[in-house]
Amino acid sequence: MAAQFQFVMRSGPNTGTIYPLEAPEIIIGRDASNGVAINDAEVSRKHAKLNLHGSAYVIQDLGSTNGTFINGQRITGTQVLNLGDTVSFGENIVLMYEAAFDPNATVIASSQAPKTVAPVRRPVPAPSPAPAPAPAPVQAYSGQVPAGPAPMAIAPAKKKFPIWLIIVILFLLVICACVVFFLIIDQFSLWCQVLPFLVPLIGGTCA
Repeated sequence: MAAQFQFVMRSGPNTGTIYPLEAPEIIIGRDASNGVAINDAEVSRKHAKLNLHGSAYVIQDLGSTNGTFINGQRITGTQVLNLGDTVSFGENIVLMYEAAFDPNATVIASSQAPKTVAPVRRPVPAPSPAPAPAPAPVQAYSGQVPAGPAPMAIAPAKKKFPIWLIIVILFLLVICACVVFFLIIDQFSLWCQVLPFLVPLIGGTCA
């Protein structure tokens, strides 16, 4: 009979090996005469047995040393296999239970498949372009460079110091200097010798 299911080795001595499941009863083990022969020390000579019940296989451990695991759980009796189940023997042997691939059925199905005609797509009219938005007014901001040179502020004219005030100040300074000088001179003795006519004006007398 054509194989409906198969084992694919995901981990073990022959990774990627496909084991078609064609008989209603299949023995799995290390013995070369088994339907699924796996030559590995973790697999017993007669490790497990498959029985076809209806449209599915049922697996049963045959008292193996390292046990039989379905999806990581060790089985103690019989268990129905579902597509996608992982069957492990020991720690390193992992088989994936999958549907068998029939290349002939695929070729026939592809040759008899009706041809579909792609619908004609009419060109979609392009949308009319949206009017361009009006330019926003330019706003001045801090640090912006002005378009032209800014007018320079005219500095106010400096006020001239009145000449008469300068003359008064100089006159006062001269008088102060003269008073100090007169105080230094002892009893107008030097004035009587140099400028005798000024002594009476300042209240002195010459001997």
